[in-house]
Amino acid sequence: MPEKKHFETDAIRTQTPASAEREHSVPLYMTSSFTFESAEHARAMFANEIEGNVYSRYSNPNTDEFISKMCRMEGAESGVATASGMAGVFGCLAGLLNQGDHILASRSLFGSSHQILSQILPRWGISFTYADTGNPDSWESLIQPNTKLLFLETPSNPGLDLIDLEWAGNLSKAHNLIFVVDNCFATPYLQRPIEFGADLVQHSATKFIDGQGRAIGGVIVGSEQFMEKIRFFTRHTGPALSPFNAWLFSKSLETLPVRMERHCDNAEAVANFLGEHPNVQMVKYPFHKDHHQLELAKKQMKRGGGVVCFEIRGGLDKATSFIDNIRLLSRSANLGDTRTIVTHPATTTHSKLSEEERESVGIRPGLIRIAAGLEHHEDIIADIDQALG
Repeated sequence: MPEKKHFETDAIRTQTPASAEREHSVPLYMTSSFTFESAEHARAMFANEIEGNVYSRYSNPNTDEFISKMCRMEGAESGVATASGMAGVFGCLAGLLNQGDHILASRSLFGSSHQILSQILPRWGISFTYADTGNPDSWESLIQPNTKLLFLETPSNPGLDLIDLEWAGNLSKAHNLIFVVDNCFATPYLQRPIEFGADLVQHSATKFIDGQGRAIGGVIVGSEQFMEKIRFFTRHTGPALSPFNAWLFSKSLETLPVRMERHCDNAEAVANFLGEHPNVQMVKYPFHKDHHQLELAKKQMKRGGGVVCFEIRGGLDKATSFIDNIRLLSRSANLGDTRTIVTHPATTTHSKLSEEERESVGIRPGLIRIAAGLEHHEDIIADIDQALG
């Protein structure tokens, strides 16, 4: 691997080697397959005796470049790009686990991750147990003889609860667990879980990595020891990222540092405004002065990220009214866009959870998630203010 440079430089200068055309920006390799020089060349390629591209479901110069950048940013040995973030979650778990294995997971997970754990993996005899984010002392007692993997999000979606990555890494090491972190909310610019003991890091590239709401994709990076198994699974089950989307993501990574700084600036401004508003019952943001895990946030995150959540006084009726009264901001279930997005998790992203399950992770009827975009913070706040009434 080339000499490690500053994050911003690696994000821009990690590139697929130029072709004979000497292009400055890496071109699109929109091809399904690649040719061989001879029968012997084809045989050697399929026997993995030499490196190269065979078929874009396996590898492609555009996906290779995207993976290389993500590995350098996360400090990982290798990776796999997938067609969506959820394909990455499933590929990671299904590629590593066998019938009879058990997963220990943080209770605060994205809704579709919950569905994979609770509805899909049990069909193949893979079980799970949730651990409460707010009670880390209980986690060790939940580890079973067949527990193979620890899976968590930090910050969590949408409650922005944090888990001490160093502590979780030590727990995993002590019990020989594969430690997997969904780092979607923070991005590698703000948080690098591998430095705290994670074996694998997963992202929905659809969010901040793309940053402009254009493309769907995912990526898993980490230790080659585990990536080899995941790569085998994804190669033969086919959740391949398209070269075009990989090209978009790789170009987007060139501006990730400057975008995340602006996302964080805007999110902090929104959190500070909401914290003083009389119609707001509670605001959560990792770097907000009232967040109960502020010191932990400062320990493992560079800044607080681009997402704020708050609970509006008056419950569901007031939350619905707030969302309907929004004029400038977008009503969407996505996040990480240039445009600020407002979401009501209880009726959208986490609606498939039971009321009891939502309550257990703080997703109450009045909870609103705001993913701060790149507009001027005064315009974002003005729209929120008028919608709050």
